Amino acid sequence: MAKVFVQSFGCRASQADGAAIDAALAESGFESVTFARDADLVVLNTCTVTHSADVDARRIIRGVHREHPNASILVTGCYAQRAPEEIAAMEGVRWVVGNSHKASLASIVAEMWHARHEEYHGQIFRTAFEGAIEFKATPVRDVREDRTRPNLKVQDGCSNRCSFCIIPAVRGRSRSAPLDEVVQQVNDLASRYAELVLSGINLGRWGRDLPGRLRFVDLLRAVLDRSAVKRLRVSSVEPMDWSDELIEIVGSENRIAKHVHLPLQSGSDAVLKRMFRKYRTRHYAARLERVMESIPDAAIGADVMTGFPGETDVEFQETIRFIEQQPFTYLHVFTYSERPGTAAASLPGTVPVAVRRERTNVLRQLSTRKNEQFRRSLVGRRVPAVTLEERGAALTTNFVRVQMSRFRDPNELLDLDIDALSDTGLRERGALPVLA
Repeated sequence: MAKVFVQSFGCRASQADGAAIDAALAESGFESVTFARDADLVVLNTCTVTHSADVDARRIIRGVHREHPNASILVTGCYAQRAPEEIAAMEGVRWVVGNSHKASLASIVAEMWHARHEEYHGQIFRTAFEGAIEFKATPVRDVREDRTRPNLKVQDGCSNRCSFCIIPAVRGRSRSAPLDEVVQQVNDLASRYAELVLSGINLGRWGRDLPGRLRFVDLLRAVLDRSAVKRLRVSSVEPMDWSDELIEIVGSENRIAKHVHLPLQSGSDAVLKRMFRKYRTRHYAARLERVMESIPDAAIGADVMTGFPGETDVEFQETIRFIEQQPFTYLHVFTYSERPGTAAASLPGTVPVAVRRERTNVLRQLSTRKNEQFRRSLVGRRVPAVTLEERGAALTTNFVRVQMSRFRDPNELLDLDIDALSDTGLRERGALPVLA
């Protein structure tokens, strides 16, 4: 039996895609292995959201071929969709399968596996996204049994046109998994996992393409009403999709983690306008105010980008002031990266890379300070958490890692008494400090 190793990069949706690929190949007769060195076939499920993601993918492809020259390499994912010829030209790459053909990946490999390598070196399976795209949510069997908090991808693609983003071009328009299918999968997973993470590329748009123009809050209600899921965690949702209804259900339902992630991108209205974002800072602040009213102990996270074309020192200071004024508990800070084919790539006012990185460091330091302030507010309190695969660790409902006082089995929901900070998280009462 041929052996396969699958590695995914990038967002939660990409991780779910990788699990689906792994399971589909297993159904086609491949044996999944833990290390690339043991594999006959190495599948690399790539990201292309930044230039660095492309660089990392090429480095890993070269490394796999150098260290495992007898293994066949298949490259798929967003980078494979965006630049298939570039990847196909790399030594050792046997197949390039874009997102447009990802659902057929296992059948492509199974049909051609026994063919000679020379006949299929760098063969490309990729088309543009045109018309209706069949969406297939990650089947329950595709979630690895050795994981906690599995990702259940219920939406793919994006119909927005942010000027900096290549994702609509490489994943197509927004498509939703059918409600009944999601409920069925949640019911299966709920028997094995304490917490499930609902993920998507533009999760808040779930249901808009389905009959009846459903909303994401409709999916949450159906899952809660029709399944025994113990805890749901909602991944990133765009600011203006955090409706009053969605905020209310996250705040009032004990089975939903108190965790709200709203991509910000910039705290400058002028920059948001150039980004083609659909809100301004006053709209964003109003959403956060509603969140704090309904979910006072929530983890509140945001994505922020530095160095967008034309970003002046004054505009960056506007971002700093806006973030300082908001109740964020963590930030994901990204340095702007030019993406060929996006509107931003041709904008004037390129910010020097050194300045971009300096601004990124400033915001990351601000994030660290805000996160420590939030964690300190939890000391002396009892907080709900889920135990992780690493048996001495847990994750609170509001997204803080806890060092526990003793080992517990993974996938348990419990309440932990917090008495101190750790370097980046919290310590349960009775837990000893970790020595460096």
